[in-house]
Amino acid sequence: MVPAARSAPSWPAPASDRERFAIRVELAIVLVITFASSGLSAALSLLESALAPGGISGQKVALNPSRATQSTIDLLFQLLSVTRLLVWGALGLYLLWRSGIGPRLLGLARIRLRGDVAPGLVLAAVIGLPGLGLYLAAHALGLSVTIVPSSLHDHWWRLPVLVLSAIANAVAEEIVVVGYLITRLRALGWTENRSLAASALLRGSYHLYQGLGGGLGNLVMGVIFGRYWQRTGRLWPLILAHATIDSIAYIGYTALHGHVSWLP
Repeated sequence: MVPAARSAPSWPAPASDRERFAIRVELAIVLVITFASSGLSAALSLLESALAPGGISGQKVALNPSRATQSTIDLLFQLLSVTRLLVWGALGLYLLWRSGIGPRLLGLARIRLRGDVAPGLVLAAVIGLPGLGLYLAAHALGLSVTIVPSSLHDHWWRLPVLVLSAIANAVAEEIVVVGYLITRLRALGWTENRSLAASALLRGSYHLYQGLGGGLGNLVMGVIFGRYWQRTGRLWPLILAHATIDSIAYIGYTALHGHVSWLP
């Protein structure tokens, strides 16, 4: 359950048109570096899948593929991907901190069991279980590619790297797409609903490589996550929920694939 709405913190507001222009430039740079370019790439991937023989449902997308045949080099490639995502999140935090908005205002103060961990697990269940059902339904209808959460070889480091990847995805997406983006749009005078729509649409766009079902499912996730943060001001539950969903998907697929009939 989402806690009752609380009064929003006093976010530092731009004092001049020049500062507003600077924020717009900063937003453009950050989003192009991170998730806006990923959204365009995902849209092109969706178009390619639709035009390929067999259509969308005939394509496969690996979320965590092996990058090299040699184990140590593959591990280094995987850690490099994790590091890049964590740096995206750190960039969002740093730019906000430079403007007077520290991690505490974003809801990244000391993590709390009842205030952060418990809601995070509830959000993971609320999003994860229907999300799996939506994926299976979309795949059956030919609206989703076959998603392979992990195709890593059976190295000793496979499971730890999958968990690290899940955490890095959660940190990057929730900090940049929710905390950073909505905060910057607030400073530009956008309404909460308009900012929420922009955040959710961005989240849906860079998941279009999964097909229309994946894009729609993540758009809904973006609405729920973004509204939760707007109402509570706590970002930890979103990071925990996202990391939990991805960890279960990655490890669950590794354990179940080939052993159950319902998993594509």
